[in-house]
Amino acid sequence: MGRLFCGGNLISGFAHSRDLIYVSNFLKKYFTTEKVIDTFKLCEASGINTTAIGTGEMERSILQKYWKQGGKIQWLAPVYPDEKDYKAIIDLATDNGAMGVMLIGNLGDKWAREGKFELINNVVEYTKSKGAIAGVAGHELVTFQGLEENGIDTDFYMKTLHDTSYWSWRDDEPKEKMIIDNYAVDNYWASKPRETVDFMESLSKPWIAFKVLAAGAFHPRQGFKFVFENGADFACVGMFDFQVVEDANILNEILDNNQFTRKRNWMA
Repeated sequence: MGRLFCGGNLISGFAHSRDLIYVSNFLKKYFTTEKVIDTFKLCEASGINTTAIGTGEMERSILQKYWKQGGKIQWLAPVYPDEKDYKAIIDLATDNGAMGVMLIGNLGDKWAREGKFELINNVVEYTKSKGAIAGVAGHELVTFQGLEENGIDTDFYMKTLHDTSYWSWRDDEPKEKMIIDNYAVDNYWASKPRETVDFMESLSKPWIAFKVLAAGAFHPRQGFKFVFENGADFACVGMFDFQVVEDANILNEILDNNQFTRKRNWMA
């Protein structure tokens, strides 16, 4: 897996766009089947060999069409299981070619807050039984602290990370709500970045960072440098086709620079 993943939110039409009401509709119009396939081709040509696209019928059909054309991009599927039938969505993903499955961030945070760690463990273990790598995503540091305390043996974590030097962070606004309860405001996605970095440094587990550009508020030169210097092993980033080559080149420049430094060992 390359260090940069192609995120799925833009392709699926899910936009964190603050108060811009047209963006989700624009994305759904822009990302036609042909456009997504072109984007995947650019990704693979640039060394981006994994996507975290969703499990919907549209997304699955695009992947199947792309693979039939000879594409090789790997699918790390975010899933939103039903509590009473958590196996169904995992079966759907793995039976349709997913090499990995992760509990989607909104649900990871919600179930952790509700103390449903046994359910999370069931999702992880069933995913492994299907021959796929298993992870949990989330926005809140407390989610991952709870996973560790409860001994959930995931193969990887996927956690939001960005610094706080962007306009919608709002220094004067209390960060008391969980991020999944703050979507009506939709202005930040990692409330404790420094504490997250310190916690992940204590773990020998692969870690994928997401929301690394704070939903378009940071240039990749800044966002990529921050997350990789601060311990992330991979970054999952939503990209338009015209951004793919530039993003890949920027990340190569950052990682190849002799001034690049990180304290945490690479875990994958």
